[in-house]
Amino acid sequence: MNNPERAKFRKLVATARQYCSTIDRLPARNDWLAPLFLLLPQLHAAVVALDHAEDNAYLEGSADLEDRFDLYSELHVLLGERDRYWLEYDHPDEPGVDGEHRTGSLADDLTDIYFELRRGLQLLETGAADEVANLWQAGFRQHWGQHLVDAERHLYSLNISNRLS
Repeated sequence: MNNPERAKFRKLVATARQYCSTIDRLPARNDWLAPLFLLLPQLHAAVVALDHAEDNAYLEGSADLEDRFDLYSELHVLLGERDRYWLEYDHPDEPGVDGEHRTGSLADDLTDIYFELRRGLQLLETGAADEVANLWQAGFRQHWGQHLVDAERHLYSLNISNRLS
């Protein structure tokens, strides 16, 4: 990586650490969604700004499924009625569609983002910065980027309806 790319990567790493730290401290405060509302766009900007992608095949993380389920379950309980949301292509006003059949889950989005970032941070401890940059960018394009966009959209909706806390 050249110097400008290193600076961008350091920004992404700092933002990833902040995100994982926020999730690790749940529920440190009642308004824990407010910091995420501000942090996710920063994360999005940081990963998009990094121009280091090699077109490597993305391999989904090998995180323990039990750990993923435990975090998802904790987030689902903390979020309560704020967890589920309609995706862009859903039509909640169609006959026969009720609020229980929403297709998006903020708990799922936050969990997938967390494990992707944590995996990179763990790899970074071995000094594999180029590998982590590639991993995060490929994963962003092929998997967790959609979770990030969906989470940003849902948090925006919660914010404008004063439901972040």
